[in-house]
Amino acid sequence: MRTCVGFDRIFYGACALKAEISVSTFQEAGGDRYCCCCCSVWTELPVSKPLLRMTIHNGSVTCARDCSQAGNKRNALRWDLTPDDISTMTDSLINRVKAVYDDVGSLKIENVSVENTLKALAYAKLDYASSLHVLDFPQYVCPSKEVRTASTEADKKLSEFDVEMSMREDVFKRITALQVLLIIKTIFYPKKRGFLDRLVTLGKRKGLHLSKDIQEDIKRTSKRISALSIEFNKNLNEDNTFLIFSERELGGLADSYLNGLDTTEDGRYKVTLEYPHYYPLMKRCYNPETRRTMERAFHSRCKEVNTAILEELIQLKANVADLLGYSCYGNYVLEINMAKNASNVSDFLDTFYETLKPIGMKERKYILALKKRECLMKGYQFDGQINAWDLPYYMNQVEQCKFAVNKDKLIEYFPLDVVTEGLFGIYQELLGLTFNEVEHAHVWHENVKLYSALDTETGEEIGQFYLDLHPREGKYGHAACFGLQPGCRGPDGKRRLPVAAMVANFTKSRKGCPSLLQHHEVETYFHEFGHVMHELCSKTTFSDFSGTLVETDFVEVPSQMLENWVWEKEPLRRMSRHYKDGTPIPDNLLDKLIASRVANTGLMNLRQVVLGKVDQSLHSSPHADTAEVFAKHCKEILGVPATPGTNMTASFSHLVGGYDGQYYSYLWSEVYSMDIYFNRFKKEGIMNPKVGQEYRRVILETGGSVDGMDMLKTFLGRGPCQDAFFQCKGLIKSQETQTL
Repeated sequence: MRTCVGFDRIFYGACALKAEISVSTFQEAGGDRYCCCCCSVWTELPVSKPLLRMTIHNGSVTCARDCSQAGNKRNALRWDLTPDDISTMTDSLINRVKAVYDDVGSLKIENVSVENTLKALAYAKLDYASSLHVLDFPQYVCPSKEVRTASTEADKKLSEFDVEMSMREDVFKRITALQVLLIIKTIFYPKKRGFLDRLVTLGKRKGLHLSKDIQEDIKRTSKRISALSIEFNKNLNEDNTFLIFSERELGGLADSYLNGLDTTEDGRYKVTLEYPHYYPLMKRCYNPETRRTMERAFHSRCKEVNTAILEELIQLKANVADLLGYSCYGNYVLEINMAKNASNVSDFLDTFYETLKPIGMKERKYILALKKRECLMKGYQFDGQINAWDLPYYMNQVEQCKFAVNKDKLIEYFPLDVVTEGLFGIYQELLGLTFNEVEHAHVWHENVKLYSALDTETGEEIGQFYLDLHPREGKYGHAACFGLQPGCRGPDGKRRLPVAAMVANFTKSRKGCPSLLQHHEVETYFHEFGHVMHELCSKTTFSDFSGTLVETDFVEVPSQMLENWVWEKEPLRRMSRHYKDGTPIPDNLLDKLIASRVANTGLMNLRQVVLGKVDQSLHSSPHADTAEVFAKHCKEILGVPATPGTNMTASFSHLVGGYDGQYYSYLWSEVYSMDIYFNRFKKEGIMNPKVGQEYRRVILETGGSVDGMDMLKTFLGRGPCQDAFFQCKGLIKSQETQTL
């Protein structure tokens, strides 16, 4: 996820990192199960019509012309812009929005009003949010490197503009004057006051109440932070490293995997560091030297340049926090989250660590025994420890030995088209929606599809979403949801059409075989699509609160909650069929899969604690050796040493993408998501449309216009507790509710 300074430009990569925890050495974000770009990484309405199951090939079709009418009330996004178009439109957008800020800043203090100040700024922000993403989104998905470069340059310019507008002291004075005026006149506009109070808070957090010298320091530093963050992500997106291996070196990998690789003239295989190549190899290849080589390369991506960038960013952010009077950057960034301060986050992570520690020790002991046995059988030297390149491989062995999950067989039941059909059906039935594919849609790549989402009861179009599901050169390498247009009211009082894109990197189809998903990829799909629904269901007054613009430690709650459906028998049946003959998953295989949810639960969640602790450590001091900090926590908490010479944090994009000082949010959010699922949906019916309707109304539609804790209390009928989280992971059987 990435947050830009000033106008809160954000995208969520929830499961992007999710697959990483189990699959890699746990050295990035992500586990095989609890999502992240959420935990994983290390990642609603009654149905009044029969369930409409959509497939990519034969779903209902809507003409693109019908969905792209009437200017900015519909989807008017363009994906055919040239580099010159992007440059020109960027300047135009900046000038247009700046003119509004200039007008507000020139008002006489005694003349400020809701109309000429608050509404003017709100509509300027809406214009900005609606026009921005045709300019900055192509850097993540466009096939043309020239356009990606132009988009990156636009992003840099827009990020500088974000800083400039967020540091407008003249505008801040008018906002604070209006706030005082409304208090004196006892004028109460609940929604408008919420937006106004937010503007005042954000202004103070930029130091606009401090001296000119301090403001200039903050502005200059903030611009540098934005530029470095963009450069960090660009380096990762453009990385195209691959390694060459012989068939013998890839022992243990299925023919289907090998057949999907490019080959050299002498018949060896090219293996990239993209997810569909990296993670299956790390889980299945029994050659430890191959795994070691891959893991070292994976966690050395952009090491030199991004390590320097990250360590400068840590110093710059600490400087900003100091100028604003905070003891550390962590306390600054957490002040507006549910957690409030670094001390509360530390206590939260420590509690988890103490609960997970004994389970992790048992799991490491079992894995070490598996490794010793395999070394004896295959004639490898046993070094007496679990290495980073061992962990995903032997965690996969645990699933096979303890739960007998045959992943080679299981993957055959999850062709992408069938998973999409089932996922669409479940979300439609649960949330009271109907998805129609838009025919002849205007998209950025031939493999991208556009869908229209309608309210099933009223037939009203509530939003549109793109699916871009396969890897290609230069494309964003994780899985993420990108909000492209906000779902809020416009100047005419009517709701604007929200638009979002889900970007992923699932294996491509090849001759004789469709795209097949591992179960953890199905979970990733459900998670990211949950973010899409959060964007599309939004019904807020102001764009600042639209969709996923909630507290960072609440934003993953809706998507993590929806991951639970991929661990239930009936939903799994709806999203699976054998790719050859359409037969269902055998009951015994399905039962083993569901039982395996608790496999490696100690190590999986300890990995999340590691990442949360690393993040907190890096943002609690003015400087850091990032590789050393990661290695220290990895060894002390997870009990697995980081590979010497690597630096996982150099590719840990969360640290520059909006989760800086806030990575704990994945575990924090999961506690709430499990409480919602087990104490409402599981009790009242996982496909209960009444509960789904309430969930859509209370959680999804309100966006960030209501505090996360208030939403939880409304939906649960009480304060949240953590029992469901620990019980789901098989860690405790609590006798009493532990209220948070």
